[in-house]
Amino acid sequence: MADNKAQSGGIRPPVVVVLGHVDHGKTKLLDTIRKTNVAEKESGGITQHIGAYQITTNGKSITFLDTPGHEAFTAIRSRGAKVADIAVLVVAADESVKPQTKEAIKIIKSEDMPFVVAINKIDKEGANIQKVKQDLAAEEVLVEDWGGTVPVVEISAKAGKNISELLDMVLLVAELEELKEDLSKPAEGVIIELYLDKRRGHVATVLVQKGVLSLGDWIVIGKIVGKVKSMEDFKGEPVSEARPSQPVTLTGWSEVPDTGAHFVAAYSKSEADNIADSNKGVDLAPLFSFLSETTDSEKKTYNLILKADVKSSLEAIDVTLKAISSDGVRCNIVGYDIGDITENDVKTAIATKADIIGFRVSAGQSVVRLAEKEGVKVQMFDVIYELIETIRKNMTALLAPNISKIQLGKLKVLATFKKSAKSQIFGGKVLSGKAIRGAMGEISRNEVMVSVGKIGQLQHNKEDVSEVKEGLEAGIRLDVISGHPFEEIKEGDILEVYEEEEVARSL
Repeated sequence: MADNKAQSGGIRPPVVVVLGHVDHGKTKLLDTIRKTNVAEKESGGITQHIGAYQITTNGKSITFLDTPGHEAFTAIRSRGAKVADIAVLVVAADESVKPQTKEAIKIIKSEDMPFVVAINKIDKEGANIQKVKQDLAAEEVLVEDWGGTVPVVEISAKAGKNISELLDMVLLVAELEELKEDLSKPAEGVIIELYLDKRRGHVATVLVQKGVLSLGDWIVIGKIVGKVKSMEDFKGEPVSEARPSQPVTLTGWSEVPDTGAHFVAAYSKSEADNIADSNKGVDLAPLFSFLSETTDSEKKTYNLILKADVKSSLEAIDVTLKAISSDGVRCNIVGYDIGDITENDVKTAIATKADIIGFRVSAGQSVVRLAEKEGVKVQMFDVIYELIETIRKNMTALLAPNISKIQLGKLKVLATFKKSAKSQIFGGKVLSGKAIRGAMGEISRNEVMVSVGKIGQLQHNKEDVSEVKEGLEAGIRLDVISGHPFEEIKEGDILEVYEEEEVARSL
């Protein structure tokens, strides 16, 4: 193994995380900076998984981590913050501080991270920059012109206004942080994202944090050992090495690593194996592990197979499913993975009576045909909250509806007649509302319920009628309903007439 003595290079590029509320313009800001068009490739213009990009301005590099803004991605945003040096907090001038803005502030403060506020959409109707600064102050974020120390830049990502000023401010903050390049060996870094490429297998976006990672290096994550078979920069260009703060994509994994996991390089297979052996017992909690804790046999079970485009999408679904709780139904994840839906997924669904839900993946024609033939429900989504809402609806469908009683009327029993095993006939006066043929009837005596039945026949003046109104007398045949009590009806009993309405339950 090469000498581990620390070697300091030059100044490394700052790693910047862009945080803020959904639709406040984080991705548009990065589009403008990169002169690419990520947002149009994303469903609904919402970034759905983390990305890492590097730009150069005034001869200096900045690495940006693009993290999703939707509320389901809290864990991913937090992870992005943990590997960043500086944050850019984007706040829309027309909407000001929103729930995810507050959450981002909490993350920034918990990491004790320097940050710059970018007030975006300053050219939009309804923009109120002073209100934004006031609302930020209420969250204990004092910008410089409010007597604080937090730099603020007013921008329009759409128009490209003041973007260079924002980048200059980021570089100034980075300069004050004195971010030294640590070239000591071995190289280390963090897994930013993971996806499945049909040709190359599992591809990971990694951020090198220390040392120089080279082609052919062995890498260890927990108990997983891999070898860097290929390395590309964020533009897809092949590179032979990556230095601190540089994001690259790697292939060569023996198993699927976890996003957010730390990796360390080794220079031989035996050394990598030794490191992996020493990591035994170090396991990250598997996704959806919280579901296995719920094994109440009285609950109905919704079996589900999940397939997603990238690992962080599964993480986001994992986070959001925790918020769905019910006393009557539980979600059981039969299997989950990244990549397209396969025939094996359908076969597993057949065996486990599971639905298949895919997020930003596809299914071949043979897979679709097999699923249709076997009656397996396959649903695919491009927006995560639509996927979660569908899971919620599918779980709700397993719940028996609540039964609501709609009171129709009240009748006092004045005389009783023939009683059989299936019904009883009696007469009475409608005290309020009305009696209706086909409605339910509950007999109470001294305010205690004694019988429940259905009004099978209704008469007024010895003629069959559909209803009898308040103040009139009626003859009634109350039919027995299986499973309900039915005692002999007596004079003076009260008949409450009602209808039952099924009310769908919600989660």
